[in-house]
Amino acid sequence: MRVRSSVFASFCLILQVLSVALFLRGFFPVPVKSSFSSKSKLSDLPAEPFTGSSPNSSKVPDPLFKRVVIVLIDALREDFVFGPNGRKYMPYTRHLVERGSTHSFVAKARPPTVTMPRIKALTTGSIPGFIDVVMNLNSPTLLEDNLIWQAKTAGKRMVFYGDDTWVKLFPKHFMEYDGTTSFFVSDYTEVDNNVTRHLDGTLKRDDWDILILHYLGLDHIGHISGPHSSLIQPKLMEMDDILKKIHGSLILKETEGALPYLLVLCGDHGMSETGSHGGSSAHEVNTPLVLISPAFKRKVGMEKPPTVEQVDLTPTLALGLGLPISQNSVGRFIQPVVEDASLRDQLRFLHLNGHQLSCLLKDSMPAYEKEEGYEQFRMAEKSHGNWLKLVVEGNTSEVLNNIGKKVLKQYLEALRVMSAALSKQMGKYDMYSMVVGMVLVFQLLLLLLLAMPEALSGASEVDLPVSSALLSLPFYLLCLLLFSVHMLVCTSAESACYFCSLSWGLVFGAVALSSGLLCILVSMAARKGAKPPGKSPSRAGGGGWSLSELDVLLLAGTAGHTLSLSASSFVEEEHQVWYFLLNTLCLVVFQDVCRKYFRERSANIGVIGCSEDEDRLPPSKEGDEVASTLTHLGVTGADSERWLALATPLLTLACCRLLRSLNQTGVQWVHLPDLGHWLNSSEHKTVLSLLAAMSLALIYFLVQGRCSWVSKIALALGLLGVYSYRAAVGNVVLPWQHSGGNMSKGTMKARFVYVFILGILFTGSKDLLRSQVITADARLKSRGLWEIYSGVVLLVALLFRAHNLPVLCCCLLVQSLMAQFIWKKLHYDAAQTTIMHYWFGQAFFYFQGNSNSIATVDISVGFVGLESYVEAPAVFLTALSTYAGPLLWASHLVCYLSSENRSSVAVGHGCYCLALLRSVPVAAYVVLVTALRYHLFIWSVFSPKLLYESMHTLLTAAICLFFTTMEQSRSSSRP
Repeated sequence: MRVRSSVFASFCLILQVLSVALFLRGFFPVPVKSSFSSKSKLSDLPAEPFTGSSPNSSKVPDPLFKRVVIVLIDALREDFVFGPNGRKYMPYTRHLVERGSTHSFVAKARPPTVTMPRIKALTTGSIPGFIDVVMNLNSPTLLEDNLIWQAKTAGKRMVFYGDDTWVKLFPKHFMEYDGTTSFFVSDYTEVDNNVTRHLDGTLKRDDWDILILHYLGLDHIGHISGPHSSLIQPKLMEMDDILKKIHGSLILKETEGALPYLLVLCGDHGMSETGSHGGSSAHEVNTPLVLISPAFKRKVGMEKPPTVEQVDLTPTLALGLGLPISQNSVGRFIQPVVEDASLRDQLRFLHLNGHQLSCLLKDSMPAYEKEEGYEQFRMAEKSHGNWLKLVVEGNTSEVLNNIGKKVLKQYLEALRVMSAALSKQMGKYDMYSMVVGMVLVFQLLLLLLLAMPEALSGASEVDLPVSSALLSLPFYLLCLLLFSVHMLVCTSAESACYFCSLSWGLVFGAVALSSGLLCILVSMAARKGAKPPGKSPSRAGGGGWSLSELDVLLLAGTAGHTLSLSASSFVEEEHQVWYFLLNTLCLVVFQDVCRKYFRERSANIGVIGCSEDEDRLPPSKEGDEVASTLTHLGVTGADSERWLALATPLLTLACCRLLRSLNQTGVQWVHLPDLGHWLNSSEHKTVLSLLAAMSLALIYFLVQGRCSWVSKIALALGLLGVYSYRAAVGNVVLPWQHSGGNMSKGTMKARFVYVFILGILFTGSKDLLRSQVITADARLKSRGLWEIYSGVVLLVALLFRAHNLPVLCCCLLVQSLMAQFIWKKLHYDAAQTTIMHYWFGQAFFYFQGNSNSIATVDISVGFVGLESYVEAPAVFLTALSTYAGPLLWASHLVCYLSSENRSSVAVGHGCYCLALLRSVPVAAYVVLVTALRYHLFIWSVFSPKLLYESMHTLLTAAICLFFTTMEQSRSSSRP
C-alpha cells in the first residue's frame, strides 16, 4: 500500500501520541495509600507500650487546643515573613515571630508546587502524585482518609472561606463556606475581599471549632507581575492586618482554665522569581509556617526557623485536636508544639505517630521488617515500655528523666527515617502500561526510520506492506502470543494496572497494532536487505545521499541534543544546548554563503557572471516586505544581495544574543537580573512602552506584505488594540496617560483584538478553501496560508507580555531574512529547511522565558479577555502562549514549503522530517525516565520535562495534520 509521506508521518505521530499517553498513565504513579478501605478511628489507636503485669494505658490523649484558625496565603514565600523585608511587609507577624508566643518553621513543599496537590498534602499528610498538576484544573472529591473528614466525624464544626478547591475536595464537610475561583488571576482584590467580608461576623460567634481562610490575591499578583512588584507590599500588609484582627479576637475570647487556641499562618507553595510556581526551586518549595498559641513560651528574639516538611502539619493538627492521624500520612509530629507538656505525654504523641507510620510501612513495603526506621521504632517502643514501667512504679529520679529524653530522641529518629522511606516510595509505577506504551513508541520510530529513503524520495511516497503483513501467519501467532502475555500479566499482577482495566476491544486494537507494526518492520527490513546496492532512492530525486557539512551538523546536533537529555543538569539548562546549536548553525550557514558568493567567484568569475541572473531571483512572496524596502532604499543588484545574504547569519546571531539577555531561564542562573526585569520595573515603564510600540510597528511591517488589504487594515487595528490592552492592564503607558493611572482588566480591549484575529483567520480560511475547492490557484492558496499565519501572529502578540514583544519581532525578522536570502538562494532542500525551522522553534521556546519547569508556564494569559474562568479557552490560550515559538516556526515552514515556486513534494518531506524530529527525543526520553524512575531528581527535573515533551508531540501531530491537508491540496491541483 503506497501512501504519501505526509499521511504516513501524521499517522505515525498520532499513534505515537496515544502511545505516549498510555506511558504517562503508567509512569505518573498512584501515591502510596493504605490498602485498608476504612479510615482511622480513635478506637484503633494503640495503647501505651508497657512491660510488666500492670495494665497499660489505652487512654486517648486529650486535645491540646480548643479552636484552630488556619490562615493559608497562596504563594506565600518564606522570605516574605522571615527575610530582610519581613518587618516591612508583615510587621505584626514578624513581631509575633520575634517576641510572641509562637513557633516558627520553614515548611518545605514537595513538587509539584501547585495548589490542589498542596491542599491534599496539608489535609492527608501524603505526597500527591505528579499527575495532580493536571487534576489541579478540575479538583475531584477527595475520598482518602484526611484531616477534614476526621474532624467532621468527631463533631468538629468547620467554617471555610476562600479558594473553592477546598469546597470541591470536601463537599458537605463545612457547616458554612464561601468559595472563590482560583484561576481568574487578573483579580487580586475582590478575590480576597470575598474572604475578609465574612471575618467580623464569624469571629464574634462561638459556634465553630475550626476556621480555614485561603487567600488568593498574593498568588494572582505573582502571576501578573512577579514577586518584586509594587503590588506585593500592600497585599502582604493587608494580610498582616487580617492576621492581627484574628489574633486580637482570639485573645479577647480566651478564658481562664479552658484549652488554648491555635492560630496557624502558612502557605501552600512559594513563588519563583518570575512570579509563577510548580517547580522545585527554593523560592517555590520554602513556605513559612507560624504557629501562634498562648500554650507556647514567649520568644525573646529572632531565631533562625528550623525546617520541617509541609506534611508534618497534618499529624500535628490531628493530635492537637484529639483526632487520629490519617492512614496515608507520611508526616512527623512537630515535637516543639508539646515541649512544655510532661515527658509521658510527649512520648505518647510520638508513639502514636510512629505506630501510624509503621502501619503504612507494613502496607506499602513487603520487606518492611528490614527497614531501618521500622527497627528503630520497635527499639524505641520497647525502651518506652521499660521507661513507663519505672514511672508507674513511682520512680522519679533524674536518671529516669534522662532515659525518657533518650527514648524521645529514639522516637524522633525513627519517625524521620520511616517518613523518608515512605516519601521515597511515593508511588507505585504501572510498569505494564509503561512497557506497552514504550514498545509502541519504539516500533513507530523504527517504522519512520526504515521509511526514510522512500519518504524523502522524488515521489514522496512510502510503500507499506500492510496486506502481506496482516494476512501472514506470523501476525496471527504474534496476536495470540501477546494476548497470552496480557492475560498472564493481568491475572498475576499484585497491584492495579491501567492497561488491564481497558475494554477488550481497546486491548485487541493495541495487540493487533503492535503485532502488525512488528510484521511490517520485518517485511520492510527484509525488502531493503534484498535490494541490490545502489538502488535505493535518492533524496528528492537527487544524485545520492552524500552529506554536506550542514547535513552533518544538523544530524549530529539533533543526536547530541537527544543524548544530552540523560543528564539532569542538561535538562535543567536545555536552553544552553539549543543556543549553542543555533549559534553553530548560523556560523555554518555563514560559511555556505561565503562559499557560494565569494570562493566560487574567485575560482571562476565567468561562471558567476553567467549565473548572476539565477542567483538574483525576483523577490518572492516569502520576502516581499524585505525586498520592497530594499528597493526603496536603493539597495539592488547582485552585489547588494550577496552582502545582505552575508549579513543575515550575523544579524541572526545578534538577535539571538539580545534575546538571551531578555529572559533568564533554566535553574542555575534564573535568579540573576535580566533585561525583562529591568524593563518591567516601574521606573522604566516609558522605555518599555517605546520598545513595545516599536516592536508592534515592526511586526506589522514584516507581516502585512503578503496580506490582502482587508487583512492589512484588521492587522493594523488589532496591533493598536494590543498596545491599548497592555496600557489598560498597566504594562505600558499611552502618551496622554499618566504612569500612575488606574489599572483595569482590559477585557473589552482584548475582545476588540479577538474580533480582528477572527476576521483575519476567516479571510485566510476563505482564500484557502477557494484554492482547494473552486480553483487550483497556488497564489491564492499561498496568500490564504499567510493570512492564517498573520492571525496567529496577532494572537501571540496579544498573549505575550509587553517585554516579550521583541521576541516575536525578532522571530518574524529572522524568518523573513532567512527565507529571502538563505534558504531560497542557497537552495536548501525541504529536509534541511525543516530541521533548521525546528531548531529555531526550540530556541525561541526558551527565548520566551520558558524552561523545563512547570513554574515558567504563564497561566495569566489564559484569562486575557475573559471575565471569569472558562476551562477550554483558558487551557487553549495558555498552551498557545507557551508553545508560541515552535508553533510560529512550524506555521512559517508550512507557508514556505507551500509557496508556488517550491517543489511539489516539499510539503511531504517537511511533514516527514518534523515527525521524525519529534519521535527521536520522545522515544529516547521514555526509555530514559523508565530507567531513572528512582532517581533523586525524577519528580523535580525529569517528570516536568516528560510533560513538556508529550505536549510538544501533541502540538506537532496537529501541525502534521495541517501539512497533510496542504499536500492534499497540492496533489489535487496537479494537471
